[in-house]
Amino acid sequence: MTAYIIRRLLFMIPTIFGIMLVSFVVVQFAPGGPIEHIISQLSGTNAGALSRISGSPGGDFGPRALAGGPQSGINSKYRGAQGLDPAFIKSLEKQFGFDKPAYQRFFIMLWNYLRFDFGKSYFRDVSVLELIKEKLPVSISLGIWMTLLSYLISIPLGIRKAVRDGSNFDVWTSSVIIVGYAIPGFLIAVLLIILFAGGSFWQIFPLRGLTSEGWSQFPWWEKILDYFWHLTLPIISMGLSAFATMTLLTKNCFLEELRKQYVLTARAKGCSERKVLYGHIFRNAMLLVVAGFPSAFISAFFAGSLLIETIFSLNGLGLLSFESVLNRDYPVVFANIYIFALIGLVVTLISDLTYTLIDPRIDFETREV
Repeated sequence: MTAYIIRRLLFMIPTIFGIMLVSFVVVQFAPGGPIEHIISQLSGTNAGALSRISGSPGGDFGPRALAGGPQSGINSKYRGAQGLDPAFIKSLEKQFGFDKPAYQRFFIMLWNYLRFDFGKSYFRDVSVLELIKEKLPVSISLGIWMTLLSYLISIPLGIRKAVRDGSNFDVWTSSVIIVGYAIPGFLIAVLLIILFAGGSFWQIFPLRGLTSEGWSQFPWWEKILDYFWHLTLPIISMGLSAFATMTLLTKNCFLEELRKQYVLTARAKGCSERKVLYGHIFRNAMLLVVAGFPSAFISAFFAGSLLIETIFSLNGLGLLSFESVLNRDYPVVFANIYIFALIGLVVTLISDLTYTLIDPRIDFETREV
């Protein structure tokens, strides 16, 4: 097992390299960029944007420089740069590191990322690591609790549905699950706000934030209650689709195993139904469920949280990544990609190792990466 873990950890290196390389190349060909973003602000004589840039290193970029001279905007590779002094454009390139060749910028970025040095945000006066640390609690809360709850509810329910396949219980629970799966999470979020967050009916749950004002002064037990009080509606909104998928997957896995010969043999030997389900079927049926854990976790952690974070005013990684892409804040974008990929690879490794807990017959030492 140790040799397998070492091989998988070593395999992460070229995987991360490939992910970052593809992302970097795509960004190079994507239209727009941080310099174009600033130029678009300056072209509208945006005084706020000008005041933020004028303090950057490289010279005085006041109205005189922006007015340009006879060579202003000549041969500029940036859209909307007409009328801007070429010296100003070159200073922006140096400030953002675009005065270096693309391959050099890529390897500098990789070297820094290996040391978890993500630099500073282009448009926020704060380091990328501080930004991520600030937003991470929201994403961790949404991702972990939604995944745990969906597994804790879906697996027992899926097993029950498989055992009582075709019964009234199976039919009505399937109807509820399918309806819940068909409704988008953001619509459920809006409905919950209308019903329970002071929209039109009751004001039972808070509408924004992860904790209440003055949370740090609460007793420990009240902190826990307040924390889950704020999480209730967002987790319900995010969890219905994952809950439905996991329940039906568990049911189908158990149904497939129930029809196999070894189950008939176990029953013929006089094993109880509980022993058949949890002593024989559970190991084999849960392998597919465990295999889906990494994608479910990553989806809950990052991909599925953007709209929910926006609706419930939760400032997490999903919203940060979206805003960074819109603003072409490349340090934040690449740092999020790097962290997402790293967490995904680690969770996949943990998922593989969980196989041995469910079925000790699985031996990874004989497997190739």
